[in-house]
Amino acid sequence: MEKPGKRSWAEPYKIKMVELLKMETRPQRIKAIKEAGYNTFLLKSEDVYIDLLTDSGTSAMSDRQWAGIMMGDEAYAGSRNFYHLEKVIQNSYGYKHIIPTHQGRGAENILSQTMIKKGDIIPGNMYFTTTRLHQELAGGKFVDVIIDEAHDPNSEHPFKGNVDFNKLKAVVDKYGAKRIPYVCMATSVNMAGGQPISMQNLKELRAYTSKLGIRVIHDMTRVAENAYFIQQREKGYADKSIREIVKEICSYTDGATMSAKKDALVNIGGFLATNEWSVYEEARNLVVVYEGLHTYGGLAGRDMEAMAIGIGESLSDDHIRARIGQVEYLGHKMMDYGIPIVKPIGGHGIFVDAKAFLPHLTQDQFPAQTLSAEMYIDAGVRTMERGVVSAGRKSNGENYYPKLELVRFTIPRRVYTQAHMDVIAESIYSVYQKRNRIKGLKMVYEPKYLRFFQARFEKLK
Repeated sequence: MEKPGKRSWAEPYKIKMVELLKMETRPQRIKAIKEAGYNTFLLKSEDVYIDLLTDSGTSAMSDRQWAGIMMGDEAYAGSRNFYHLEKVIQNSYGYKHIIPTHQGRGAENILSQTMIKKGDIIPGNMYFTTTRLHQELAGGKFVDVIIDEAHDPNSEHPFKGNVDFNKLKAVVDKYGAKRIPYVCMATSVNMAGGQPISMQNLKELRAYTSKLGIRVIHDMTRVAENAYFIQQREKGYADKSIREIVKEICSYTDGATMSAKKDALVNIGGFLATNEWSVYEEARNLVVVYEGLHTYGGLAGRDMEAMAIGIGESLSDDHIRARIGQVEYLGHKMMDYGIPIVKPIGGHGIFVDAKAFLPHLTQDQFPAQTLSAEMYIDAGVRTMERGVVSAGRKSNGENYYPKLELVRFTIPRRVYTQAHMDVIAESIYSVYQKRNRIKGLKMVYEPKYLRFFQARFEKLK
């Protein structure tokens, strides 16, 4: 008898409650997406069958988190849940001072208002939409210093989130270290397809910036996913736990912003962390203006308790292995069907290369936005655009034209089964078979900021 090959794995949890879904008919879906202006953000949730719009706030919380919610101390000041959260963050990540916020962009706003002055330059390993906007509103300018491989969907580089030191040094030489308040370093770079930064690159970044007196600020929204890739791909880390690797990552940075709605498995919440008392003091003053008292930051006590518990669960090796295993399962299914995706497979979703999928459409015809709408029409699967629409406009009014024109299939944590992954893969293959007949879109309404959330489109004739 032959020995089995690679053994199957299963999720490290069992289901004790379900949420019923409904499947609209194709005519109903066509009507719904047209009324939504071909923008999946404007669809009603009840009209969606499988929702891959985002992994932000869409995770399934555990029984322990739900139990923690019942232990919420809803005092306006000094909630015991804040002190529990503070202790968990200090122990898990190593940062000294913690300010809770309602979500990640609340932390980004306070950080930008605290650290950035007009004319400052902020290098980073690829932009993120809200991060860059907050930097610009504070008077700063973002400069991309990620390695070139990050902009190539076919590159198999294992750490496409790495900083290119030639690019970073060129920025320092041009503007001077005094005009750079910090380097913005993201773990698992979202816009590149959930791609990680290596520990070696991070160590080198820390050494370089320390000599110049430049801070490293960590966008740690998906730090546990990044730690998994370091564990799997980087020499010397195979025998280290996710918890140990995360702590080391954070040790090379001066502070962090986090949307806890991703890694930390909660539906709302985030925080700003810093090791500097002066930064903390200023941020603590601003949080009262924008979010709430510094011991609740726009959150209920129960939300902070769920976050504290979720952080612990997010650092479990079994959890993160299953989480990324499901993403990889979907990615390999798509590759088997010949679907062009960003390689290697990232941490929080599959990113389909819309330029390669719909090569007959120019970026001005919004191929990623078009493909996202077509996915919904085919099977009620909601995805989102990460291309020219998300990139927005420059200060002179011209569009940014990113090299990556992607559709993000973002997998919520602990929500869907492998059967759902099969349905998604079969749907994208169905759309791929008729790709040559798909027509693009034109934008008919554009909001001032973050247009991808609310823009409206019409089909080209």
